[in-house]
Amino acid sequence: MREALLELLRTRAELTSADAARELGGNTGLYSFHLRKLAEQGLVEDVPGSTGRARPWRLSTGAPVPAELGELNRRLEDESYQRWQENRAHAPAAWRQDEAFSEVVYLTPDEMAAMGDAIRSMITLFRHRETLPAARPSDAAPVAVVARLFPMLDPS
Repeated sequence: MREALLELLRTRAELTSADAARELGGNTGLYSFHLRKLAEQGLVEDVPGSTGRARPWRLSTGAPVPAELGELNRRLEDESYQRWQENRAHAPAAWRQDEAFSEVVYLTPDEMAAMGDAIRSMITLFRHRETLPAARPSDAAPVAVVARLFPMLDPS
């Protein structure tokens, strides 16, 4: 969702949460939340001189370089997951569980790369729904997909 917002802002001078909801589908509150989080990280900023309820945002002139975006995404993913855990009881019954899991498996570097490719391929099957709301089933909702493959280094 954050990447989609940043991508929209790369193609236009400014964006409100209502604009994002029209373009990407979903509700304005969700986009407003993520725009504020992106602003906290210095990626977007309020458009100077704007007033009123419709808060326009633009890309920040001091946005972090791409290498810093990975760490930013990890922090926002962690924050979003914590928010989910705190509020899951208020979600519709069909959405109260998640598919979070963790495993340690022994892989070679090539196998780890292949697993990453397989996960990305699966995500690609659904990625078009982010920018094409008409392609979404009526009961679809935004779901965070987080996968972290990394070698567990010896602590010594």
